[in-house]
Amino acid sequence: MKDELFLRGEKVPMTKEAVRALALSKLELHGASHLIDIGAGTGSVSIEAALQNPALTVTAIERNPAALHLLAENCQRFECRNIHIVEGEAPLTVDALADAVFMGGSGGHLCALIDWSLRQLRPGGRLVMTFILQENLHCALEHLQRVGVPAVDCQQLNVSTLTALGTGHYFKPHNPVFVLACHKERHHG
Repeated sequence: MKDELFLRGEKVPMTKEAVRALALSKLELHGASHLIDIGAGTGSVSIEAALQNPALTVTAIERNPAALHLLAENCQRFECRNIHIVEGEAPLTVDALADAVFMGGSGGHLCALIDWSLRQLRPGGRLVMTFILQENLHCALEHLQRVGVPAVDCQQLNVSTLTALGTGHYFKPHNPVFVLACHKERHHG
């Protein structure tokens, strides 16, 4: 889905189209019944996942009042009735285990959110995280190793967009993004 389709706000983060496409692929939602989106922002990941997988229930967690407003408006705009918006800050109580968890931001609680995400996942479930800061990537990699998640898939995505400049064009670079994905072990606690 094009980024321009979503209502956006100045201070509300949004996972951009190319990053969203890779993250949704890594979430492996075919056949999934429940996705948790931590820090849903504008809802771009939740909404695209819900539209691609109509039988999927999405729990979109968000703490920012401005983001909650945009998230609700975008859900209404795209007629996504399979998204349940939860106002609050993870970790928090979620009624059902998930097949997949997406984390687009950690609010400074990365290790706690990784641990919580792994507890929320069914065995074999998928955790996908995106980072722009190398420190967060390294922290996540170290923590996943420490808690016994052996196989981690990590990619750095560099995207540039053709942009007009005077009478010509150039490729305007976006921030590089790290996309980290892993499965919860079948025997993980």
